[in-house]
Amino acid sequence: MSKHRKILLMYISKVSGHRQATVAISKSLKKFIPDAEIMSINGFGYNYPLLEQVVNAAYMTVIKHTPKVWDYMYDNPKVVKRSANLRKFLNKSSHKKLEKLFKEFAADTVICSQAFPCSMVADFKVSKGMKFKLIGTLTDYAPHSYWINEGVDYYIVPSQDTKDRFIKKDVPADKIKPLGIPIRNKFAEQLDKKVVREKLGLDQDIPVVLVMGGGQGLGPMKEAVKKLLGLSTPLQLIVVSGANLKLAKWLKKAAPLAAKKVVHYDYANNVDELMEAAHFIVTKPGGMTTVECLAKGLPMVIINPLPGQEERNADFLLEKGIAVRVHDMMSLAEEVDLLARSPERLEAMSRAARENSKPYAADDLAKLVMGL
Repeated sequence: MSKHRKILLMYISKVSGHRQATVAISKSLKKFIPDAEIMSINGFGYNYPLLEQVVNAAYMTVIKHTPKVWDYMYDNPKVVKRSANLRKFLNKSSHKKLEKLFKEFAADTVICSQAFPCSMVADFKVSKGMKFKLIGTLTDYAPHSYWINEGVDYYIVPSQDTKDRFIKKDVPADKIKPLGIPIRNKFAEQLDKKVVREKLGLDQDIPVVLVMGGGQGLGPMKEAVKKLLGLSTPLQLIVVSGANLKLAKWLKKAAPLAAKKVVHYDYANNVDELMEAAHFIVTKPGGMTTVECLAKGLPMVIINPLPGQEERNADFLLEKGIAVRVHDMMSLAEEVDLLARSPERLEAMSRAARENSKPYAADDLAKLVMGL
């Protein structure tokens, strides 16, 4: 039976946690259903290539310059209601391209890691009376109403808390599977910290702080690194600058002159090793970064979470005792100094992270698909 399976994965944005989740899902599907045909596409870009560019640019502008606007819009019932006709129009206008896609690739299962393509595919499925299974996979801890569509067979959510919130939005409990956010299996592997630190050229006896701002390198990363380099506390830094070119340019000049050891990456394909080497991380609580930290048992110092989804992720992490949150550079310096001197506190935060981790979510999702 497995050789006849055709599975379509949909995400949005090339550099995003949504795409990372589909990569993890694809790897697990190939492991559990090796003969399945798997196609992965940018669901937004496929249907609306020009609109995607406009929306992405607008989103980045809003979250950088007027984040309160995004905070107001995120899962606001008034905005959800007022945008219903626009969403309905976009869904209907995507049918022609989706029909062509499903003729070329007759998927029996569709997995969407973002709400927009999930809504489009759900509308297409119901309108055309199609029978494929549709699975929505959340990549943040707070479910918003844009996910809820007739035609979705299952929602994969990060936690029981998230499931309870979906139930309050009138989603049937049997449709909600709290399997976790799919990440690559390598984050579940426990590496030898001493070996990894030696490989990275780090001192075994000095605390290691990982600084990341997601793939886009968002947030006041340069200011944070400057503040950490200025601390008298013995520290070593690993900095992943991502798309933040200004930070990368500055680091290339500043790191060799710094009194502290600095390991710098533009982009890193060994984030699992970097997290293993670190004692804690200074970061924004994006969905994928959060679950990777949980899998690695890595305590988090949250700085400048984006309004909306990251604020909700931060609430979850603070409630569970996995993270601390700072609001300015002075409190960042104080908190990092305290954590670097508090191994017992770091160990408690690390335990809390592991207790709330679901590192095999991608495998569990693949097993669900295998049984459909």
